[in-house]
Amino acid sequence: MSHSEPPQRAGGARTVRVPDDRDGQRLDNFLLGQLKGAPRSLVYKLVRSGQVRVNGGRAKAERKLAGGDEVRIPPVRLEEAGASGRPAKGLLQAIESAVVYEDARLLALNKPSGIASHGGSGISFGVIETLRALRPDEPFELVHRLDRDTSGLLVIAKKRSALTTLQALMREDDGGIAKRYLALLVGRMPDGTMTVDAPLHVGLRQGGERHVQVNDAGKPSVSHFRVLERRGGHSWCEVRIETGRTHQIRVHAQHIGHPVAGDDKYGDPEVNRRLREQIGLKRLALHAASMEFALEGGSVPYVLHAPLAPELATALDALGG
Repeated sequence: MSHSEPPQRAGGARTVRVPDDRDGQRLDNFLLGQLKGAPRSLVYKLVRSGQVRVNGGRAKAERKLAGGDEVRIPPVRLEEAGASGRPAKGLLQAIESAVVYEDARLLALNKPSGIASHGGSGISFGVIETLRALRPDEPFELVHRLDRDTSGLLVIAKKRSALTTLQALMREDDGGIAKRYLALLVGRMPDGTMTVDAPLHVGLRQGGERHVQVNDAGKPSVSHFRVLERRGGHSWCEVRIETGRTHQIRVHAQHIGHPVAGDDKYGDPEVNRRLREQIGLKRLALHAASMEFALEGGSVPYVLHAPLAPELATALDALGG
């Protein structure tokens, strides 16, 4: 726990005034910053049970705070919550070496496949928790998320102004941020660019697992698939997305009959098994390759790239032309 915060007392709660530079921040993210090391699941539990109060009243985790709000934070003994642990040495090293760009506003890293963007659902440490453990005095905030099995570019804000601007750009469906992915799709896609305009609805399966389907009741979702080259009867594609829905590329690929290779949720189990045996593909063949956007009112352009993960490049080479 940082020295600037009063010690957690077993006896009572403390009240914290929201600084002006945190105006607009979600309550759950504010609490994660106040309760250093607390797992996200504990924060949600505290909010749901009414132990956290904003200006004297109960509030939901997604509530946007305003500068000057008074937040009541209950006493928490983090070591009892099992949250006093630290990410494993291998995870710390993997995240530290994954940074591909950094300046005063943001940090970008090439997230390995298999590491979650943030903790939760039985995962203690994702990218953001690991970064905070590496540099406990820096105010890192996730700008967006990548699926656990997707590798590639993940952007983390270091300043509140960068976070709010980037999240506003993310919400623009007219290309506020240009995202480019690379994916191996099963089978022979037609030449040229195929645009998939199909609404996506997020449902929950038993056990709380998210499952996304094309459904008219869902949110508008647009993806553009373009074949770059043929590989062993499959299609190595560039994918550009206009919207950033949960599992969007994976579900749209399934929808057109060419699922992403190695996708154990929306893919073809038999093809996945064959690719695992033949070329050693043991992961989802989807990589977030680049992002383009501009900050400071459009005056500071960014073009960020994340090199293809070595294990994915090796599998593609083994697939041949």
